[in-house]
Amino acid sequence: MKTLLVEDKAYIRKGLLNLLQLIDTDVTIIGECESVKDAVVVANACKPDLIFLDINLTDGNAFDFLDQTEHLNFKIIFITAYEEYALQALKIGAVDYILKPVDITDLEIALQKVAALTVTEQKQQIKTVKSVWNNEDSKLILSLHDSFQVIDLNELMYCESDKGYTSFYCSNGKKHVVSKTLKTFEDQLNAANFTRPHQSYMVNLKFIDKYDKSGTIYLKNGKKIPVSSRKKDAFVSSFLNKN
Repeated sequence: MKTLLVEDKAYIRKGLLNLLQLIDTDVTIIGECESVKDAVVVANACKPDLIFLDINLTDGNAFDFLDQTEHLNFKIIFITAYEEYALQALKIGAVDYILKPVDITDLEIALQKVAALTVTEQKQQIKTVKSVWNNEDSKLILSLHDSFQVIDLNELMYCESDKGYTSFYCSNGKKHVVSKTLKTFEDQLNAANFTRPHQSYMVNLKFIDKYDKSGTIYLKNGKKIPVSSRKKDAFVSSFLNKN
């Protein structure tokens, strides 16, 4: 297989080359690139069969590269450092990936898996990953016991934290529980029209029906959410400014 390495760190490329030499494969390296710009030029010119593709490059990401590449009849093994969102997106799409630092066993498994796939099958997997990736701001991915659950933040009414667990309540009546604190999700939720009126709750402002000045939020489904005295001024400010 004519193979292209697209990775912005030279030592990762060197390590990957060394590992490939130790594995009995038909991989032939035809080039190395560290940027989206260079990778597009080389891929279009050389038409590789396989690309090891880093998620984050010096001038963009893997999906910028895919958008700009004319010749898409190649297979991909993604390379990524452990970043929760990127890794979950890859898992949801069921695409082949290896984590940095690259382990020879993981590399062998990824090569075996990608060899068994058709290009058409992998294109569909990558389409799924790209969809999740591009909707990062409006989606939340929860790591459940046996799966990854994608939640549309526009449909998430509120979250409730209790003893290291957080429950997510959606407008369709579904509830999802994860073994993480509410603090883990606070930054992303704050950027998506949520407010934290109490240590144990985050609320989607669009689902608030009214606020009782005595310190209670009423959601449109009738749920009551307490507002702590310490957070009251901040909540009222965000409530009035976003409504």
